[in-house]
Amino acid sequence: MESSIFNANTVPVLEQVVNFAQKRHSILATNIANQRVPGYKGRDLNVDRFQEVLAEAIQRKNSPNEPLSPGLVTTKSGDPMREVRDSLDGILFHDQSNLDIEKQVAELTKNQVMHNTALTIMEDQLRMLNIAISERV
Repeated sequence: MESSIFNANTVPVLEQVVNFAQKRHSILATNIANQRVPGYKGRDLNVDRFQEVLAEAIQRKNSPNEPLSPGLVTTKSGDPMREVRDSLDGILFHDQSNLDIEKQVAELTKNQVMHNTALTIMEDQLRMLNIAISERV
């Protein structure tokens, strides 16, 4: 299914953004819920690292013969988007500072906007594919 119509557009990229946003939402919600627990250290997913891995996967998908950027870890799966999904486990970090509820809520809100935007774009693309398949105007 590597050459399917879904892999020819941005649906795989959007899928990874949605997956990342869902995981991050859960972590941020846990931080808010445990804000008053003594000794609890906030956690988060490293957004910058996710963006680096996703950009590298997009580059490899679009130009498979180009050399990889230094410092980015890749596997031999042949599916750059699977490698993005697999990398999510390695980009969790612990915040050594006290939790700031306003910051956590702001991050949760930004994350929700990213999630909703990716879903909206994905829905629009799938709707366009449906129109193209059914040949409606």
